[in-house]
Amino acid sequence: MATWDDVRRHALALPEVEELPTFGGASSWKVKKKLFVWERPLRRGDLADLGWSEQPGPVLGARVPDLGAKEALVAEESGFYFTTPHFDGHASVLVHLDAVPDDELAELVTEAWYAAAPAMVLRRHPRDPA
Repeated sequence: MATWDDVRRHALALPEVEELPTFGGASSWKVKKKLFVWERPLRRGDLADLGWSEQPGPVLGARVPDLGAKEALVAEESGFYFTTPHFDGHASVLVHLDAVPDDELAELVTEAWYAAAPAMVLRRHPRDPA
């Protein structure tokens, strides 16, 4: 069961990241002002679209490399990943934070960082080929 402290730990371990509150006070993490993971409370419209009466727990938003990656994550049988019509056409997923294992959260946060980081940051911090 992952927590916001786990998200914070994984995000701040990456290069050139800062934690900033969003409008409304939710937490977000950015690399050079590029959002890569964020706290995403579901809005009334989101809940209606999902057929839920209330948010079932904490929800994390995360950038993904492209729409194909998004579709693959949402299609997984794990049930951790989902989306709403608000994010149609956007390369990001929503995550049931309290259901995702810590190792998968770490991978998701790292991949989100790589998806959002500007080219100049990626040149300074290339992906480890291993």
